[in-house]
Amino acid sequence: MKLLARDPKFLGADLPGFTGILHTWGRQLQYHPHIHYIVPGGGFNKGRSSWLSSRTDFYAPVKALSPIFKAKFKEQLNQTGLLDSVEAKVWEADWVVNSQAVGNGAASLKYLAPYVFKVAISNSRIVKVENHTVTFKYRKHGSRRYRSLSLHVLEFIRRFLQHVLPSGFMKVRHFGFMSSSSNICPEDIRQRLGKEDENPPPVPPESQNPPHGPFCPDCGGVLIFLKSILPFRKEYCSSG
Repeated sequence: MKLLARDPKFLGADLPGFTGILHTWGRQLQYHPHIHYIVPGGGFNKGRSSWLSSRTDFYAPVKALSPIFKAKFKEQLNQTGLLDSVEAKVWEADWVVNSQAVGNGAASLKYLAPYVFKVAISNSRIVKVENHTVTFKYRKHGSRRYRSLSLHVLEFIRRFLQHVLPSGFMKVRHFGFMSSSSNICPEDIRQRLGKEDENPPPVPPESQNPPHGPFCPDCGGVLIFLKSILPFRKEYCSSG
């Protein structure tokens, strides 16, 4: 990311900043390590005197990110002596690196915040535990309908323990001007951005948020209210 940010064709900033959050589990507790990065749309010039903004809809070319990230990852493994422990076919596959604009970032922060402290599965998702079998519910990507999966208790424990990080392992890391070692404090960043207020960014309009229920129990689609049909009630009147 820093390499692409320095390229004058894209941003030309000498010091970008970003935060990485490690996420290791899939919806069925399978081992699926990946990292979410929150990247402010800009960076500082070489003299740290001015802020260079990116386009609102573009930061760096997505197609270039994938091979660069794979090459840098391989280089770091080689330096630590761990390269031989990785199967050769890993480097033959195309790696998936995606980048997209998310407005002021409020929705992305809200989405990623629970992953910082939560574990791979909550008690509310566990439906039952019986006959050495654990059944839990999950939702497929893009669907709001819950499905259930039953695993032998040892397989369930194995999947869960894959996501217990070693003691002292950092799940969240900050880089560039967002790093604790940076000599640019948040107040300096606000001033150089020309923003004097310390109010949090506005919440995105409701139209940008996922729709609220109720949802169809079969397809997961949003149900649209048309009308209510009340049960028949006989009206009584008194004569007199």
